[in-house]
Amino acid sequence: MSKPGVLEVKSPVDGSVCATVALATAADVDRAFARARTAQRDWRSTPVAERQAICTRAVDAFVAKGDEIATELSWQMGRPVAQAPGEVRGFAERARYMIEIAPAALADIDAGPKPGFKRFIRREPLGVVFTIAAWNYPYLIAVNSVIPALLAGNAVVLKHSGQTPLCAERIGAALKAGGLPDGLFQVLHTTHADTEAAIRAGLMDFIAFTGSVEGGRAVQRAVGESKAFPGFGLELGGKDPAYVRQDANLDHAVENLVDGAFFNSGQSCCGIERVYVHQSLYKKFVDGFVDLTLKYRLDNPIDPATNLGPMARASGAETVRRHVAEATRRGAKALIDEKRFPRSAPGTCYLAPQVLTEVDHAMAVMREESFGPVIGIMPVTDDEQAVKLMNDSDFGLTAAVWTEDAAAAERIGQSLDTGTVFMNRCDYLDPALAWTGVKESGRGCTLSKVGYEHLTRPKSFHLRVRTGK
Repeated sequence: MSKPGVLEVKSPVDGSVCATVALATAADVDRAFARARTAQRDWRSTPVAERQAICTRAVDAFVAKGDEIATELSWQMGRPVAQAPGEVRGFAERARYMIEIAPAALADIDAGPKPGFKRFIRREPLGVVFTIAAWNYPYLIAVNSVIPALLAGNAVVLKHSGQTPLCAERIGAALKAGGLPDGLFQVLHTTHADTEAAIRAGLMDFIAFTGSVEGGRAVQRAVGESKAFPGFGLELGGKDPAYVRQDANLDHAVENLVDGAFFNSGQSCCGIERVYVHQSLYKKFVDGFVDLTLKYRLDNPIDPATNLGPMARASGAETVRRHVAEATRRGAKALIDEKRFPRSAPGTCYLAPQVLTEVDHAMAVMREESFGPVIGIMPVTDDEQAVKLMNDSDFGLTAAVWTEDAAAAERIGQSLDTGTVFMNRCDYLDPALAWTGVKESGRGCTLSKVGYEHLTRPKSFHLRVRTGK
């Protein structure tokens, strides 16, 4: 049992304690935000080029520790060590892109000529940004707001998930190595209650939250009770669909959709959770999907041969088991025999992947976020039926269309209620594009030039430069 004031992280690998950190007291929280606000006063006037240089050095320092970071990540949340380096590369890709575009994204906006006047809009930093990051992609989620917030002239306080607290420490170490002035980036390990209390106290100017729908609602309530009415962005759940048209490259679709469903043990906000396949390809698609799924190896993620690790928490695995059991009771067919994955066992973090057919939208597995290695596959007759089913969801993060017809993909995408539309790929964030969701997938935006708009405020300058006649 953890000691009071201490957070112990139990590894999904073997149940051992893999990290111990001190929880912040209320006084610690107040001091951290006060330090951030003081440090930001000078940082806001620091030239963007200098901010870029510091952040670039920080990314370089982070990448230099890539092997250590990857192994540490596997112990904290269970991703196979062979796949963990991808998160380091993704962190660097996103950070370097946001660094590169900062001068243009933050530049003054000329309002156009008007005789006798100079008019422009300037992007001003908000002040202190409070990033609350989730465990499933702990570095990729944090980098979406931390680096651009600093580049925009803000200070940042990071509260990471209790499953992955060491990730916050790694980011802090990299920024320190890059030469970031003291106080501009700080880490707080807090309980949910203390996090909400900080929001209600109005200690920050913006909250960048990534987590569950329930967590997002808690943030929204706390903001409504806040003394300062901070802005906020919410990146929440997903039940992302894929549609395989009759003209799709079948082998390509199978290979990428199996990966899109089961990478990171299905614990991806934009992972594929339901697939609709044109009836002419349905049987071949299902057969290929099952064949490839059976080639996965569920085992200890520290073993380089493992490509499917445990889920981060046993409770998450039980949610998936519940969805599968409910679906099969309602008539769905489970095509994967759990015995083919000997490490899978009830009550543990280890869970075999599952493929379900004869599913419908009355089943939780097709409506609620499973966030684990299970997929439901349904046949459809045409684009119209596919779009109707894809939109029949409380979520709207991403959707993927598999076709050789780009015009059709764009046309279908225009009809989808989602933040991102993919063609022939899935489960990926391009930092040049806005990362956003609709419905219960959240509000706001990170990444791209648009992401900077949410981390700054517009300030208009209306200057009469000539007076008199």
